[in-house]
Amino acid sequence: MHKKTILFSILMFLSGVHVYGGLCGAEVLDRVVAVVNEDVVSLSEVTRAIQPYADKLKSLGYSLEKEREILFKVREDMLDQIIIQKLTDQESKKYKLSVSGKEIDNAIERVKEANHYTDEDLRSALVKDNISMEEYRDKVKENVLRAKLLNIVVKSKIVITRDDIKSYYENHKNLYQGEKRYHLQNMVKKADYGLGADDKKAILLIMEEIYSRLKSGQPFDKVSRDHSGAPHDIRSFDLGMFKPDQLSQQIQDAIIGLKSGECTKVLETEIGYQIIYVQDIEEKPGKSFDEAASEIEDILFREIVDKKFLSWIDTLKQKSHIKIIK
Repeated sequence: MHKKTILFSILMFLSGVHVYGGLCGAEVLDRVVAVVNEDVVSLSEVTRAIQPYADKLKSLGYSLEKEREILFKVREDMLDQIIIQKLTDQESKKYKLSVSGKEIDNAIERVKEANHYTDEDLRSALVKDNISMEEYRDKVKENVLRAKLLNIVVKSKIVITRDDIKSYYENHKNLYQGEKRYHLQNMVKKADYGLGADDKKAILLIMEEIYSRLKSGQPFDKVSRDHSGAPHDIRSFDLGMFKPDQLSQQIQDAIIGLKSGECTKVLETEIGYQIIYVQDIEEKPGKSFDEAASEIEDILFREIVDKKFLSWIDTLKQKSHIKIIK
């Protein structure tokens, strides 16, 4: 049997669909898979929701057993999401919430702005995802409706005090301290473990000469070129940008206090003798408590919203009549 045909059969099996006849012209009998208070969740509703994931799985090269395992989990998760949607829709009706066409238009404009989309870009993206503009507007309407409900049942009850913000700042000071990044270059004579003491001493003398020239203000590029060929064969590298904690402790200690255009003394490292040159230092200033307060309030607000929403959903589920029909 063709793999696509087998995958279709797996999807139908996991969704509980009964298929009669071949794949072409198959007759699918719909049924109820869950009851949520006065609403029902149909098999076709779950199947439509799963379909994009099933399509994606076809291209990932999983075995049929793995595809079946993943789809089974997706079906469970998707059914739970649909149940939550039914519950929130029911609550929206209780609060008599509605969404105008203008609100939908504004929400779509915000999506376009956030993604730097033109109207044509958005329509092309929808066509690619096989979604009509009418279906998209319905989905946006649902999202705006749920956002209104969230404002009533969760957001309006959240109070964040200055003490809460202060506590977060004190416990996350590392996020608001200033940050330095060093653009480093180096010159290195790689270690040759067959060298004797006299040869190593000779190399060290050459590296000390390089250090003296750099300290006197001679350009790094010129000094490195002068020593790149025989007999010295000193290699130079542009190492790139680093935060101090990305460097070895030896190099961290060596560059502390250095300014742009300065270099370390000759370092004996695991890879050989080297000199680290600080080409540039990029400094990102830290934030005081007052400067960070607004940002922290937003962080705390989002965290609390997520927790309270999940708690509210759990409570809603407990007081609702929900029946899963296997």
